[in-house]
Amino acid sequence: MRNLDKLFKPASVALIGATARDHKLGAIALANLLGGGYQGDIWPVNPKYDELMGLKCYRKLAHLPKAPDLAIICTPPATITALIRDLGALGTRAAIVMTSGLDPVREQSLRLAMLKAAKPHLLRILGPNSMGLLVPKLGLNASFAHLGATSGKIAFVSQSGALVSGVLDWANAHGVGFSKFISLGGSYDIDFGDLLDYLAGDIDTAAILLYMEDIQAARKFMSAARAAARSKPVIVLKAGREAEGAAVAAWHTGALAGSDAVYDAAIRRAGMLRVYSAEELFDAVETLTHIRSQRGERLAILCNGGGLGVMATDALVGSGGKLAELSPDTVIALEKALPRGWSHDNPVGLPGDAPVQRYVDAIKPLLDEPQADALLLLHAPTAMVSSIDIAEAVTPLIKATSRTVLSCLLGGTTVAPARQVFNRAGIPTYDTPEKAVHGFMQIVQYRRNQETLMQVPAQLPMSATPRRARVREIVAAALAAGQTVLGECRSKEILAAYGIPVAITRMAADVEEALAVAVDIGYPVALKIHSPDIAHKSDVGGVALDLDTPDILRAAAAAMLKRVRRMRPDALIDGFTVQQMARRPQSHELIVGVTTDAAFGPVILVGQGGIAVEVTADHSIGLPPLNMVLARDMLARTRVSKLLAGYRNQPPADIDAICYTLIQVAELVADIGELAELDINPLVADADGVIALDARIRLQPGQKSDRLAIRPYPQELEEQVTWMGQSILLRPIRPEDAPQHMDLFNALDPDDVRLRFFTSMRELPVSQLARLTQIDYDRAMAFIATHTGPDGKPETLGVVRAVADPDNIHADFAIAVRSALKAKGLGHILFEKLVDYFRSRGTEALVGEAMARNKGMQRLVKSFGGEVTPSEEPGVVNLHIGLRAP
Repeated sequence: MRNLDKLFKPASVALIGATARDHKLGAIALANLLGGGYQGDIWPVNPKYDELMGLKCYRKLAHLPKAPDLAIICTPPATITALIRDLGALGTRAAIVMTSGLDPVREQSLRLAMLKAAKPHLLRILGPNSMGLLVPKLGLNASFAHLGATSGKIAFVSQSGALVSGVLDWANAHGVGFSKFISLGGSYDIDFGDLLDYLAGDIDTAAILLYMEDIQAARKFMSAARAAARSKPVIVLKAGREAEGAAVAAWHTGALAGSDAVYDAAIRRAGMLRVYSAEELFDAVETLTHIRSQRGERLAILCNGGGLGVMATDALVGSGGKLAELSPDTVIALEKALPRGWSHDNPVGLPGDAPVQRYVDAIKPLLDEPQADALLLLHAPTAMVSSIDIAEAVTPLIKATSRTVLSCLLGGTTVAPARQVFNRAGIPTYDTPEKAVHGFMQIVQYRRNQETLMQVPAQLPMSATPRRARVREIVAAALAAGQTVLGECRSKEILAAYGIPVAITRMAADVEEALAVAVDIGYPVALKIHSPDIAHKSDVGGVALDLDTPDILRAAAAAMLKRVRRMRPDALIDGFTVQQMARRPQSHELIVGVTTDAAFGPVILVGQGGIAVEVTADHSIGLPPLNMVLARDMLARTRVSKLLAGYRNQPPADIDAICYTLIQVAELVADIGELAELDINPLVADADGVIALDARIRLQPGQKSDRLAIRPYPQELEEQVTWMGQSILLRPIRPEDAPQHMDLFNALDPDDVRLRFFTSMRELPVSQLARLTQIDYDRAMAFIATHTGPDGKPETLGVVRAVADPDNIHADFAIAVRSALKAKGLGHILFEKLVDYFRSRGTEALVGEAMARNKGMQRLVKSFGGEVTPSEEPGVVNLHIGLRAP
């Protein structure tokens, strides 16, 4: 985020390429700068003019009174690199490059040259091909947009210049204001990740809107998005929903995991909300910026006409929502308030001639209904009662409740004054029942995404440590032999090494060897053709099941070879695989897979399996790493999950076993950088667990170690140390450590809690527990000291953590040790681990605050060469430890 304040809060702006020629970029940009009410200095630069629009025009950058905070460049492409270099040397730290029409052949070289020129001066570049930006609060219109923007609390960031113009038109017509309005352009330097980091901490911004076409730096984007979404609504309109580039048909997972589906998974994982049109984008802002406590998915409806209730109910049920059931107390209260003919159910219908007081009497019990998570008020205007009177009467009740309330007023000019009453009160208002229900479902989806972001995962099932060394041996041997596709046997060996149950499978070079293997395994068996050239064995008759005797197996093998050679004469046949026949009559066939997305790297897929996976298209996608919460969420988003839950005499499948498989596959992906694709199809699941019946892996040498969009658990940082005569483990914190972390908090004396959190806290809120245990390893680190407690379970003894700023300049730290273990050296051991880690990643300094009376913390900092200085806040000191060598 360095120097982005010069972009958004400049004291002076230089416009390079300013001109008096009509309809030219430099003329439009100068007119916008002058017409917005900006109070800073504006300096046109062009050697052809002495004056422009009443302003002195400067012939060269060197002639400017001083270095401008912000420069706008509207000159030809060939001039840009030299201008960036000169501006940086002059002291300018931000530039908007509006120039477009770059030569596609030379674009990459121009990009590198611009960044190289900017880097020594930390000059930030917005663009090229950017329409610029607007900061209405400052009157800054540093753009060539055809319209200005009014001031508001929404930040809008777009990759499309055309959409910028359209959104400005729409916003002006609907009275929508902005805190920041930004056209990214080519994103040579400043991208979505930078702006999300900046806007997350911008006090003028209450919600962030993104129009996105693609992502270049996925890990940076995901880190910034997850951080921003924890503090304010982030809503994404992603273009390009159709599948991009057909995947290789040989891999089921690749064929199913289209690019748009991966973006959808990334947006959900980051706790953001995705919308599908510009209108939905602003509807979502209207809704999400005004929601109160939103606990679930049950909606109560109050309407003044049966038809309205039916329309809303149809829309709600059709989009997966739920009608709230009215409790007996609510029904009794409504009985007293309403005439005999009322619906006695939800939706609650009022007669068309209902007076204002009846609306008041009906809405009161519905606002208190414990089984409703939100209330929708539907009203169509009538000649019997004034809509504005109703709005004014119910608004105080709605403002006083903690319940989310949405309103829908049908009609135009008749209900416009009533809509204004609701708008002024911050009550989301829609013009049709369907839009109102859609707004409610946006809240539901946003809540789901936020819960996934914040939830504390369950403890992982107990399992053996993966045999990583053996898997690396298999992978290295295959690549050394030039083999990139692993057959069924090797693929299953890898899965088994990661604790995933597999059906016993052995290779056989010919029929006679297959007969011997079958005797060894035990009949009945399954026989499959083994060929690196045949992806879908069943498509060529390469699978035979339930072979009970040697004679049946011999005949099946001969027929199989004949069929395969006829249908695929080009295929190299290595022999057969013989597999233990898995008889599980009440099982379900699933697919679990991995594919590598161009933007986000490896992704995990789960869904209904079998030979028709592309036809059923029942699957969901997630980004590794995974935990039990994320794995359950992935599975719940498939249609087959309803079958897995059990029905009639079909017992439910072992959901934990399926989720554990997903987690282990994600761990395999994180450990083995060369793994590019994986298909487990089918993974058979039933009440007794799971078993992989078929699997195949594709390797790709030379994959980047940081290819995952979200940094996985850094296992390499685990370290056994000796403390007070016992061995303890220092390791990064995991989401699954939440129960032990709560125990650690409970083991702190009240005074130690105040010293750590600067306030008295009797308990740690679940949301804060999630923040402390679900960290972004790419930006933050928390090391815990843990050992096995007296009860045989893991016990956290202490924790030290630090969160780096996005530019990796400073990292804010904190530390806590069980009160009974203070002054025994554990804090020093933990802090040394933290210092070494942040020094290794190039962070300049660890910084923090402590109460002045916290002498132990001050001694610890000084023991590492740190400084303790008074703070402007009474009773607080600043802590600083430099990490870089002199």
